[in-house]
Amino acid sequence: MKLVAVAAHSEPPDRAREEVIREFARSLASRCGDSVVLLVGGYWGFMKVLVDEALAAGLTAVLLPPVEREDVEFPRKAIVLRTGLSFRLRSVAMVRSSDALVVLGGASGTMQELVTAYAEGKPVFLLLSGLPTDRMAQLAPHLDDRRLAEVRVYSEVGALVEDLCEHLPLAERGLSRVG
Repeated sequence: MKLVAVAAHSEPPDRAREEVIREFARSLASRCGDSVVLLVGGYWGFMKVLVDEALAAGLTAVLLPPVEREDVEFPRKAIVLRTGLSFRLRSVAMVRSSDALVVLGGASGTMQELVTAYAEGKPVFLLLSGLPTDRMAQLAPHLDDRRLAEVRVYSEVGALVEDLCEHLPLAERGLSRVG
Protein backbone atom coordinates (compact mmCIF):
# COMPACT_ATOMS: atom_id res chain seq x y z
CA MET A 1 0.00 0.00 0.00
CA LYS A 2 1.28 3.43 -0.96
CA LEU A 3 0.04 6.46 0.96
CA VAL A 4 -0.14 9.67 -1.05
CA ALA A 5 -1.10 12.83 0.79
CA VAL A 6 -2.73 15.47 -1.36
CA ALA A 7 -2.57 19.13 -0.41
CA ALA A 8 -5.24 21.20 -2.12
CA HIS A 9 -7.14 24.44 -1.76
CA SER A 10 -10.13 24.61 0.57
CA GLU A 11 -12.03 26.86 -1.82
CA PRO A 12 -14.18 25.46 -4.65
CA PRO A 13 -12.25 25.19 -7.93
CA ASP A 14 -13.21 26.89 -11.16
CA ARG A 15 -14.16 24.61 -14.08
CA ALA A 16 -10.63 24.35 -15.49
CA ARG A 17 -9.05 23.45 -12.14
CA GLU A 18 -11.89 21.04 -11.38
CA GLU A 19 -11.10 19.12 -14.57
CA VAL A 20 -7.39 19.01 -13.63
CA ILE A 21 -8.29 17.54 -10.23
CA ARG A 22 -10.55 14.94 -11.86
CA GLU A 23 -7.84 14.08 -14.39
CA PHE A 24 -5.34 13.61 -11.56
CA ALA A 25 -7.62 11.14 -9.74
CA ARG A 26 -8.47 9.18 -12.90
CA SER A 27 -4.84 9.07 -14.05
CA LEU A 28 -3.63 7.98 -10.63
CA ALA A 29 -6.17 5.14 -10.50
CA SER A 30 -5.30 4.09 -14.04
CA ARG A 31 -1.52 4.33 -13.72
CA CYS A 32 -0.90 3.21 -10.11
CA GLY A 33 -3.91 0.97 -9.54
CA ASP A 34 -5.79 0.35 -6.35
CA SER A 35 -2.68 -0.01 -4.20
CA VAL A 36 -2.63 3.78 -3.80
CA VAL A 37 -4.43 5.29 -0.83
CA LEU A 38 -5.07 9.03 -0.83
CA LEU A 39 -4.76 11.01 2.40
CA VAL A 40 -6.73 14.25 2.31
CA GLY A 41 -7.30 16.91 4.97
CA GLY A 42 -11.03 17.39 4.47
CA TYR A 43 -14.06 17.22 2.24
CA TRP A 44 -14.64 20.69 0.80
CA GLY A 45 -13.15 22.81 -1.98
CA PHE A 46 -10.59 21.08 -4.21
CA MET A 47 -10.51 18.17 -1.75
CA LYS A 48 -14.20 17.33 -2.24
CA VAL A 49 -13.77 17.11 -6.00
CA LEU A 50 -10.67 14.94 -5.55
CA VAL A 51 -12.29 12.56 -3.06
CA ASP A 52 -15.45 12.12 -5.14
CA GLU A 53 -13.48 11.40 -8.31
CA ALA A 54 -10.98 9.14 -6.54
CA LEU A 55 -13.73 7.04 -4.98
CA ALA A 56 -15.53 6.80 -8.34
CA ALA A 57 -12.26 5.62 -9.92
CA GLY A 58 -11.86 2.87 -7.31
CA LEU A 59 -9.20 4.47 -5.11
CA THR A 60 -9.33 4.49 -1.33
CA ALA A 61 -9.58 7.93 0.27
CA VAL A 62 -8.70 8.56 3.91
CA LEU A 63 -9.87 11.91 5.26
CA LEU A 64 -8.32 13.60 8.29
CA PRO A 65 -10.63 16.56 8.91
CA PRO A 66 -9.64 19.14 11.48
CA VAL A 67 -11.62 19.07 14.73
CA GLU A 68 -13.31 22.31 13.64
CA ARG A 69 -14.82 20.55 10.59
CA GLU A 70 -15.49 17.02 11.84
CA ASP A 71 -19.24 17.59 11.51
CA VAL A 72 -19.14 17.71 7.69
CA GLU A 73 -21.09 14.97 5.94
CA PHE A 74 -18.54 12.62 4.38
CA PRO A 75 -19.02 10.03 1.62
CA ARG A 76 -19.84 6.55 2.91
CA LYS A 77 -16.96 4.96 0.97
CA ALA A 78 -14.35 7.29 2.48
CA ILE A 79 -12.41 6.37 5.60
CA VAL A 80 -12.69 9.28 8.03
CA LEU A 81 -10.20 9.62 10.88
CA ARG A 82 -11.47 12.08 13.47
CA THR A 83 -8.15 12.81 15.13
CA GLY A 84 -9.31 15.76 17.24
CA LEU A 85 -6.45 17.80 15.79
CA SER A 86 -6.71 21.41 14.62
CA PHE A 87 -6.23 22.48 11.00
CA ARG A 88 -2.44 22.80 11.21
CA LEU A 89 -1.83 19.74 13.36
CA ARG A 90 -3.97 17.45 11.19
CA SER A 91 -1.85 18.60 8.24
CA VAL A 92 1.30 17.44 10.02
CA ALA A 93 -0.27 14.05 10.85
CA MET A 94 -1.45 13.63 7.26
CA VAL A 95 1.91 14.48 5.70
CA ARG A 96 3.95 12.43 8.18
CA SER A 97 1.76 9.40 7.47
CA SER A 98 2.41 9.59 3.72
CA ASP A 99 5.03 8.26 1.35
CA ALA A 100 4.80 11.39 -0.82
CA LEU A 101 2.89 14.65 -1.08
CA VAL A 102 1.09 15.91 -4.17
CA VAL A 103 0.25 19.62 -4.25
CA LEU A 104 -2.69 20.47 -6.52
CA GLY A 105 -2.70 24.18 -5.69
CA GLY A 106 -3.71 26.28 -2.75
CA ALA A 107 -2.70 28.96 -0.32
CA SER A 108 -1.07 29.09 3.13
CA GLY A 109 -2.40 25.76 4.45
CA THR A 110 -1.26 23.95 1.33
CA MET A 111 2.12 25.70 1.57
CA GLN A 112 2.42 24.56 5.18
CA GLU A 113 1.84 20.97 4.08
CA LEU A 114 4.52 21.33 1.40
CA VAL A 115 7.05 22.70 3.92
CA THR A 116 6.15 19.95 6.40
CA ALA A 117 6.70 17.28 3.75
CA TYR A 118 10.07 18.79 2.88
CA ALA A 119 11.11 18.98 6.56
CA GLU A 120 10.05 15.35 7.06
CA GLY A 121 12.03 14.17 4.03
CA LYS A 122 8.94 13.35 1.96
CA PRO A 123 9.15 13.95 -1.78
CA VAL A 124 6.83 16.66 -3.07
CA PHE A 125 5.11 16.64 -6.47
CA LEU A 126 3.94 20.21 -7.13
CA LEU A 127 1.48 20.86 -9.94
CA LEU A 128 1.50 24.47 -11.14
CA SER A 129 -2.02 25.83 -10.70
CA GLY A 130 -1.96 29.60 -10.95
CA LEU A 131 -2.48 29.76 -7.17
CA PRO A 132 -0.10 31.01 -4.43
CA THR A 133 1.57 27.58 -4.10
CA ASP A 134 3.18 28.19 -7.50
CA ARG A 135 5.60 30.52 -5.70
CA MET A 136 7.13 27.48 -4.02
CA ALA A 137 8.41 26.32 -7.41
CA GLN A 138 11.02 29.09 -7.22
CA LEU A 139 12.65 27.19 -4.35
CA ALA A 140 12.70 23.81 -6.11
CA PRO A 141 14.22 21.32 -6.11
CA HIS A 142 15.27 21.97 -2.49
CA LEU A 143 13.80 24.55 -0.13
CA ASP A 144 17.09 25.11 1.67
CA ASP A 145 20.68 23.95 1.84
CA ARG A 146 19.81 20.91 3.98
CA ARG A 147 18.37 19.16 0.90
CA LEU A 148 15.96 17.09 3.01
CA ALA A 149 13.68 16.16 0.13
CA GLU A 150 13.07 17.01 -3.49
CA VAL A 151 10.31 19.30 -4.70
CA ARG A 152 9.45 18.32 -8.26
CA VAL A 153 7.47 20.82 -10.31
CA TYR A 154 5.02 19.94 -13.09
CA SER A 155 2.86 21.87 -15.49
CA GLU A 156 1.05 18.76 -16.72
CA VAL A 157 -0.92 16.16 -14.72
CA GLY A 158 0.19 13.18 -16.80
CA ALA A 159 3.89 13.77 -16.19
CA LEU A 160 3.29 14.27 -12.46
CA VAL A 161 1.31 11.03 -12.14
CA GLU A 162 3.85 9.05 -14.14
CA ASP A 163 6.75 10.26 -11.96
CA LEU A 164 4.74 9.75 -8.77
CA CYS A 165 3.84 6.17 -9.66
CA GLU A 166 7.47 5.43 -10.55
CA HIS A 167 8.61 6.87 -7.21
CA LEU A 168 6.11 5.03 -5.02
CA PRO A 169 7.65 1.54 -5.23
CA LEU A 170 10.88 3.05 -3.87
CA ALA A 171 8.99 4.75 -1.04
CA GLU A 172 7.28 1.48 -0.17
CA ARG A 173 10.65 -0.20 0.38
CA GLY A 174 11.89 2.72 2.48
CA LEU A 175 14.26 3.86 -0.27
CA SER A 176 14.56 7.25 -1.88
CA ARG A 177 15.99 8.76 -5.03
CA VAL A 178 16.77 11.97 -3.15
CA GLY A 179 20.09 12.60 -1.55
